[in-house]
Amino acid sequence: MGDSSAVEQSLVQGEEVKREEIISQNESQLKAPTLVHYKWWIQMIIYSILVLSTQAIGTLLGRIYFEKGGNSLFIAGNCMLYTIGLQYLPVTTYSLICASQLSFNAIFSYFLNKQKCTPYIINSLVILTISSSLLVLHNDDSSERTNNKTSRQKYIFGFLSTLATSAGNALMLSITQLTLQKIFKKESFHLIIEMSIYQSISSTMVLLIGLFASGEWKKLVKEMNEYELGKISYVLNLIGTSICWQFYTVGSVGLIFKVSSLFSNVISILGLPVAPVLAVIFLHDKLSGIIVMSMVLAIWGFVIYVSTLS
Repeated sequence: MGDSSAVEQSLVQGEEVKREEIISQNESQLKAPTLVHYKWWIQMIIYSILVLSTQAIGTLLGRIYFEKGGNSLFIAGNCMLYTIGLQYLPVTTYSLICASQLSFNAIFSYFLNKQKCTPYIINSLVILTISSSLLVLHNDDSSERTNNKTSRQKYIFGFLSTLATSAGNALMLSITQLTLQKIFKKESFHLIIEMSIYQSISSTMVLLIGLFASGEWKKLVKEMNEYELGKISYVLNLIGTSICWQFYTVGSVGLIFKVSSLFSNVISILGLPVAPVLAVIFLHDKLSGIIVMSMVLAIWGFVIYVSTLS
């Protein structure tokens, strides 16, 4: 009897040990996804803040550049065509056309990245597009076509340039996601930096070729001397703009890594109303109800989209 009870006791103890091991394994399995989940959200928030802040500051610096006497295509913030649009269009019209990039990206993502277009996502995209479209109704003196100094031909040229580059940039975002999915597959911050640098180097080379081929480089010294805010401000504006858009590219590629090219574009559209708000604070523009409504709709559309991620 003593032997049998000892065996039973050892069996019970063995089962308890196994049960404790299973419980500990389950707890560790539950904790691991939670930590990964939190890490994912933190990284996504960091990249989003990077895109929102640098996009707004870069756009504002570009506006200051052209208003104070700059006129080179060398200022290319995102690319040469975007710069043409920013030079010949009001900020509000420019922002409105940039909003079309979201529609282009949704189409490219559907066919290239197999993006699921649920009713919530479609609703979010519509609200974000309306939010950006409202900005065109915000008429302030500083945003208009500088007392008709911009000719109709240049205005149309700026419109078409901005529209073309919106479609091109949307396609680039989808192709970037496709490349990450099919070729690299594994994500790393080092790879994000590399891709951002390669994109920027490619754009810079094209711009430099155009700058020297057109002979516009000869005008840079004169432009700097005639800049209203002075030579130092001219150089600082160029450097600041370049740094802003470089960090914007890092944040944009990071969001493609973490979520999708469409979400990266959603964050970019969310940031469009931020530039007019900063213009109110730093350039003393007037704050209208249109800007406030645009911000509210942008946040609303963003919240709807984010709810589909959880």
